[in-house]
Amino acid sequence: MGLHAAVYAGQVSESVAPDRYQPVLTWRLQAARYVTCVAISAFVFLTTWHDRGSAAPVALSVDFVFGLAAYAAVPFRRRWPLSVAVFTTAANAVSSIASGPSSLASVSLATRRVWWQVFLIGVLGIGSSLIFVSSLAVQNSPFWLVVMWNAGVTAAMLGWGMFIGSRRELIFTLHERALKAEQERDLRVDSAKSTERARIAREMHDVLAHRISQVSMFAGALAFRDNLTVREMRDSAAVIQAQANEALADLRSVLGVLRDADGQILDKPQPTIADLEELVESTAKGGLNVAFDNSITDPGDLSQSAGRAIYRIVQEGLTNARKHAPGAKVTVQITGSESYGVDIYVRNKTGFASTPGAPGSGLGLVGMEERAQLAGGRLEHHVQKGEFVLHAWIPWSS
Repeated sequence: MGLHAAVYAGQVSESVAPDRYQPVLTWRLQAARYVTCVAISAFVFLTTWHDRGSAAPVALSVDFVFGLAAYAAVPFRRRWPLSVAVFTTAANAVSSIASGPSSLASVSLATRRVWWQVFLIGVLGIGSSLIFVSSLAVQNSPFWLVVMWNAGVTAAMLGWGMFIGSRRELIFTLHERALKAEQERDLRVDSAKSTERARIAREMHDVLAHRISQVSMFAGALAFRDNLTVREMRDSAAVIQAQANEALADLRSVLGVLRDADGQILDKPQPTIADLEELVESTAKGGLNVAFDNSITDPGDLSQSAGRAIYRIVQEGLTNARKHAPGAKVTVQITGSESYGVDIYVRNKTGFASTPGAPGSGLGLVGMEERAQLAGGRLEHHVQKGEFVLHAWIPWSS
């Protein structure tokens, strides 16, 4: 009992209503309880039969009447626990047969662990037993021994009932906690899945939008120009094919970074601030006029997440410039320090026509804002003196 009480005290902060943790009584459990009741009644009846003396016929009639009444009342012990326990225990004063139902009703009441009720039934049980013993014609034991015996039996019976109730509540509480933990686990799994989907979508957008916008620009130019030679058409088609192949390669790399063969998310090296020069050169080869100025020559302990966020923001800025201002000069400027953080500026003149046939999801700037916020920074954009200015700040360690 001490172990269960210790576990219970350490894990349960508030009591549970007894009706919630009482088990459902099947016919097997009911039969076992009633067989036990009959055994107790038979033992007490046979033990006291020869001590009734000349009053045996009258005492026997009273014994049977109150005993049967106790057996009739005990099935309702869960509906009216205190009333049934009081009645069956009081019947013990005149009926040995009622000792079985009285024991069952008292133990059932004790499982609820209402202290004043347990105390009341304990006192009433001892008193009823002493009255019954006093009514016997023959006294085989000293009165003090009878008192000690009845007190010990009553205390053991009620203590057993309280132990059963404590164990039932503990099992019920642990079961409830397990169900709650499973529900919380399912919620965490769903949340992780949603976060992973958002991450995949963000990476796919950032990687593929850059390549596909180049394909769209070359394909649009190819469709609008009708004075190209066969060689120029072949060169343009080769560029489109190369950009499409690079898009497929980027797609495979994104999926490979996000998952391994077992489906586990990995953190393999992804593009960082050190890869910006290659990105700018690739963009310039695609026909965009880019001026690149990076004052951070030694990133040092710049976190990988910060470097990846900087790379993706610049990549998306160049993609937007290619879509919405294909003929404009784009200026990319990166400055910062470990104590301040990193500033990213992407500027281009406005008023240029968009790339023909280049669809826009409208989520590019939204995605950049989310990425900056996830890195602990911020992003803003505005038009100033005929220039579209994209400004982001990323902390050095995010």
